[in-house]
Amino acid sequence: MDHIDSKSGRNSSIFPKQHLMLISALATAVGAILMLLPSSEVKAERNTIPLALDIHQSSPSKTGQPNLNSSKLKPIQLAMATRASSAPTTQEKQITEQPSSQEEVNQAEQWDSVKIKAGSSLSSIFKKQQLSPSLLHTLVTSSSEGKMLNRIRPGQQIEFMRDANGELTRVRYIRNRLESVIFTRNGKSFSAEEITYTPNVQQSFAEGEIEHSLFAAAQQAGISENTTMKLANIFGWDIDFALDMRKGDSFRVIYEENFLDGEKISDGDIVAAQFTNQGKTYTAVRYTDSKGNTDYYAPDGRSMRKAFLRSPVDFARISSRFNLSRKHPVLNKIRAHKGVDYAAGTGTPIRAAGDGKITFAGRKGGYGKVVIIQHGQRYSTLYAHMNGYKRGIRSGKHVKQGSTIGYVGSTGLATGPHLHYEFRENGVHVNPMTVKLPSAKPIAKAEKSTFLAHTQLMISQLEQPATTLALND
Repeated sequence: MDHIDSKSGRNSSIFPKQHLMLISALATAVGAILMLLPSSEVKAERNTIPLALDIHQSSPSKTGQPNLNSSKLKPIQLAMATRASSAPTTQEKQITEQPSSQEEVNQAEQWDSVKIKAGSSLSSIFKKQQLSPSLLHTLVTSSSEGKMLNRIRPGQQIEFMRDANGELTRVRYIRNRLESVIFTRNGKSFSAEEITYTPNVQQSFAEGEIEHSLFAAAQQAGISENTTMKLANIFGWDIDFALDMRKGDSFRVIYEENFLDGEKISDGDIVAAQFTNQGKTYTAVRYTDSKGNTDYYAPDGRSMRKAFLRSPVDFARISSRFNLSRKHPVLNKIRAHKGVDYAAGTGTPIRAAGDGKITFAGRKGGYGKVVIIQHGQRYSTLYAHMNGYKRGIRSGKHVKQGSTIGYVGSTGLATGPHLHYEFRENGVHVNPMTVKLPSAKPIAKAEKSTFLAHTQLMISQLEQPATTLALND
């Protein structure tokens, strides 16, 4: 029932006391919520800051400082939430709620993938895919990129896409993780598109001490065999890794690693390295000059490359040294040994010790299969007892230092597989292990100041990798 208040003249309702208490509590709660609401909406953004500070520490050193042995720098990601002044737009909301276009494409594209194996050929692959030889011929001859398919290698991939009727529409040739070619069928021909991905390059640091071998120490330090070989090649002009290695020798190296979508796909170049052998430390820094030429140099600008390699076989064992009074193991009589024998397995690659011209490639009496290289007017080298020659090796051919010329064998008067290596200066045999090797060209004077500044930074990174690599990342 309604009543009229005699003083105000307004209508009023009569409520039970419990209802009035409930209404009061609800009003209080709504007021509190309104007070807590922000004046503007908040949007969280993820900012990623890569910091190369995660250094594996195997054990403290005697001085109490962290031990960096076998360490590798890895990025640490720090995520921070920042306050935005405006709310996300409708377009932004749609992007976060729906899958990306790339994901949609990947779901729509159905590729039939074939991994190339040893002995596989394009014709056999197309036959298994029930594709005609004429279609293969059209694909290969359609473009210069199509000719690449004639050079497929084991481990690579070829992928096929068909339409709803089963007709071939596209072919994708994946050469490696970074390079691929897509062939799109256009009637009776194919168009080609090369796809190249750029990896994310990161620098890593590692060090190790030789206990048994360089390979074992490098593996323990987390370095791949490929990078280990590069390390040996850099210092191969000064250190004979088959003869000069001693327990306690050590190395420190900064090298690049290539990442794609957060996954390591390969090793890159060595940026700087130090190797201590029998108490003597050698330092090498990678430098690219203003003309785009890249090489490794000592801190004073001298090239790490000499005119000749100290050893033409990687990590072989010295089985017989230079000795003019040695008794021949087969003839059993005194016969001067005018070279060095490197014992290695049959088929081990033999490298040219320096740039030069092949003056002889063939059989030569007790030497068996031989290659002789003339290096300018003053020097020549001989490689004997070879199992065979690399394809294309012949008299008159010019070869580059470090290129493979043949393979270790036991032809001629040999008791087992090994390389007999001779070094001649002005026609006279000299000991290849002790002869002083001439150096390659040093840093040009015009590059010297830039090089020295670069070198100081690299050496500081070798000496304090935790600090400098983090700052440069």
